[in-house]
Amino acid sequence: MEVAANCSLRVKRPLLDPRFEGYKLSLEPLPCYQLELDAAVAEVKLRDDQYTLEHMHAFGMYNYLHCDSWYQDSVYYVDNLGRIMNLTVMLDTALGKPREVFRLPTDLIAYDDRLCASIHFTSSTWVTLSDGTGRLYLIGTGERGNSASEKWEIMFNEELGNPFIIIHSISLLKAEEHSIATLLLRIEREELDMKGSGFYVSLEWVTINKKNKDKKYVITKRNILHGKSVPHYAAIEPDGNGLMIVSYKSFTFVQVGQNLEESKDEDMSEKIKEPLYYWQQTEDDLTVTVSLPEDCTKEDIQIQFLPDHVNVVLKGQRFLEGNLYSSIDHESSTWIIKENNSLEISLIKKNEGLTWPELVVGDKQGEFIRDSAQCAAIAERLMHLTSDELVNLGSNQYLFSVIVDPKEMPCFCLRHDVDALLWQPHSSNQDDMWEHIATFNALGYVQASKRDKKFFACAPNYSYAALCECLRRVFIYRQPTPMSTVLYNRKEGRQVGQVAKQQVASLETSDPILGFQATNERLFVLTTKNLFLIKVNTEN
Repeated sequence: MEVAANCSLRVKRPLLDPRFEGYKLSLEPLPCYQLELDAAVAEVKLRDDQYTLEHMHAFGMYNYLHCDSWYQDSVYYVDNLGRIMNLTVMLDTALGKPREVFRLPTDLIAYDDRLCASIHFTSSTWVTLSDGTGRLYLIGTGERGNSASEKWEIMFNEELGNPFIIIHSISLLKAEEHSIATLLLRIEREELDMKGSGFYVSLEWVTINKKNKDKKYVITKRNILHGKSVPHYAAIEPDGNGLMIVSYKSFTFVQVGQNLEESKDEDMSEKIKEPLYYWQQTEDDLTVTVSLPEDCTKEDIQIQFLPDHVNVVLKGQRFLEGNLYSSIDHESSTWIIKENNSLEISLIKKNEGLTWPELVVGDKQGEFIRDSAQCAAIAERLMHLTSDELVNLGSNQYLFSVIVDPKEMPCFCLRHDVDALLWQPHSSNQDDMWEHIATFNALGYVQASKRDKKFFACAPNYSYAALCECLRRVFIYRQPTPMSTVLYNRKEGRQVGQVAKQQVASLETSDPILGFQATNERLFVLTTKNLFLIKVNTEN
């Protein structure tokens, strides 16, 4: 059984500044531009049955503004008319209105139990989209931002069960095969175990594939993980072979999807047939259960046990015959007729502890039933599918995530003592899987005092970090820059060479802030009826 390794995040000491002087409040005005929206943002408020802290984290604090990290200064939102609206900024003083790039086919108002619509920019030409009703769309967009080639076209859409939000997706091109993997989040009601909140968090990892010879995209794999807390961060590794999750509580696989592509050509009549038998297994034995015809008696049953073979005959008809997956103790194997008119066959394993993937080699007529203990054991064995590295964050508070390079996994920011440290995951580098790439001095301490903060972000080039409150106020914390005048630290009697500025922007609105995104030059702030642009940096 694979056991996760316990390792630590290695801080790069040169990126820390033990002599940081703190932030100096700057009263320099920040250019701020306001755009009125044609239609209100499609906000979905929490229902009465969505009362837990996890519902609030996942849906109540949802960021309705989406940044296209493949194209600088391009943001999107969904409005009440079901339109995907885009604003791409070229020049602040000549802002156009947000433009419609796509319209959802679904009438969102008709669904009472829907979640917020969600978007993820999978690549420079692909977008994954959820309308919040449980339907997933793959959209081919062409080169976004290029009016000649941009055209949003549905390449795949399918109902996937209960409503979900998209939290990550990647695009993979191998030889003549294109696939998109996406990670979906749901909060489901716990039917069996009513301890705690009565809900659990489900992550579904879906792979959608198209080979050149095929005409359309189809789902080829569905993997499901369960946990008890909404993850702070969850992303698919760039090669599509694993997940990386940052969470207060652990996640385990409860279903590892078989390759659905292998069975897609089976005859549909075979798929809906009742299984001829059901089978279970423990480390020591296997139990096969067969429903008998009403008039079947003990004399109508003939069963032959051989070390590697079984033969079952019912009423003169061969019911099941073939080579077993592994050897059994044929002399100790037995059968009995149960009170519910079923036949129960007990096979004793010769190799104890061996898990059988099938009962009779090549036989597809039975159905394997897995109990909860086996699910837990299998989940342990499948830990390597995510990552066999485990980091205990301890007191390192999670702050936010940011995409620095869209071809890499998103970065995440953690509090380290008083600072905020930015980490870039590298799934391909086992020796240095999390690289410390930037530090926001004293920001871990400063943000703790902001009790009303709602969203946290930073520029992809680390030039500043920003947070916004639920209403109106935005705080900007810049990296230290050289002083133009001489400044002395009186306590230490030394000259200060750099200063870090803090700035505050107050928006002219009383509407709650619904979305917040940072680029290298600008902050975008979305409210119900307006989109604000704050010019933070001038282009170098």
